[in-house]
Amino acid sequence: MAKKVTGKKLNEKWGVGAKHALYREDGGWYHLLKNFPAALFDANGYVVFETENEYRKCDNLQITQALHVHRGIASIPGYVVVKE
Repeated sequence: MAKKVTGKKLNEKWGVGAKHALYREDGGWYHLLKNFPAALFDANGYVVFETENEYRKCDNLQITQALHVHRGIASIPGYVVVKE
């Protein structure tokens, strides 16, 4: 059985250092971030938001009752690609 991928595990494995880390394979939908610095992870990398203000002002995010990223987090400036 394969191990479940989580934001917490990738945060530790890739040394990101986020207080709140969320994972979605396709990078398009997440729960809301609450503690900062925070990071969103997908299957190929991540994006970090140092502050809540930076997160809320990101034009690539649609923040409602959930977090939607129309073209995935890879479309956000500052996205880091991780090659394994």
